[in-house]
Amino acid sequence: MSEEEGKPLSVYTAVVAMADQMAAIAWQKLGLQPDFMTGKIEPNITEAKVAIDVVAHLAGIVDKELNDSDRREMHNLVSNLRLNYVDKAKEATS
Repeated sequence: MSEEEGKPLSVYTAVVAMADQMAAIAWQKLGLQPDFMTGKIEPNITEAKVAIDVVAHLAGIVDKELNDSDRREMHNLVSNLRLNYVDKAKEATS
């Protein structure tokens, strides 16, 4: 039995799960993963930015509740999404 079993769901756990889901959508919208629904690569740089901004906002909400390892992982996720966004936005305008 895990530590979390039998405990009520923490809002912070739910926010981290939401951030993970939104990050998955961001990767799709960046054109780096196939779309969940169509299975096709269908980039949308405008929607990718919104998804990345949501992930960053959610990361800020849970930041103080995360342990050092999870905090680093969340910061790396946001950084990687942002770096990929910059690359894809440049491609879209050239």
